Amino acid sequence: MTSRDIRRQFLDFFASKAHKIIASAPIVAKSDPTLLFINSGMAPLKDFFLGNQAPPSKRVADTQKCLRVSGKHNDLEDVGFDGYHHTMFEMLGNWSFGDYFKKEAIEWSWELLTEVYKIPKDRLYVSVFKGDEKEKLPFDQEAFDEWKKYIAEDRILAFGKKENFWEMGDQGPCGPWL
Repeated sequence: MTSRDIRRQFLDFFASKAHKIIASAPIVAKSDPTLLFINSGMAPLKDFFLGNQAPPSKRVADTQKCLRVSGKHNDLEDVGFDGYHHTMFEMLGNWSFGDYFKKEAIEWSWELLTEVYKIPKDRLYVSVFKGDEKEKLPFDQEAFDEWKKYIAEDRILAFGKKENFWEMGDQGPCGPWL
C-alpha cells in the first residue's frame, strides 16, 4: 500500500462514519501565536477543543502535515535513531467534539486496522493508560474493557504518560483526561 492509499482509505473510512473531512492546515502556524510550525495533528484544532471556536462539525477527520523542531516534550534528539521519530511527518486524525468517545474510537480503530487495512489481528497490540499514582490518575479501565472486546488481554499493554500522551504544556487539550 502506498501512503496515498493509506491516506485515502483513512479519510474515506471516517467519511463513512459521518466525519466531515477537513483540509490540512498550512505547516506554518498562521493564526496561533504559540506555535511557529504546526507540530501535531491536533494543533490546528486547538481552539475547537478549548471552546474558543465552534468546530465545522461534531466529527471531523483530517491528514495534517507537521514539523517538529522543539517543544516541552522535545523528541528531536530521537530523530534518526528509530523508525518513528521524524521532524517532518503527516498525522491522520479523527476527532470528536462531544459526539463520541472511547467506545466508538476503539471500535472504529479496530475496524480500520483489521478490515480496511487488513492488518492481521494476531500482529496487533494496543496500549491503555496505566494511571499515575503521583498525579492521582486512575488506570483507564474503560479503554481496557473496550479493547477486550476485540483483542486478547495479553495484547493490551498498560503504559504511563510518557508513552501515551503528548503534552504541549502543563494544561491544555491533551494528556490523560479520563
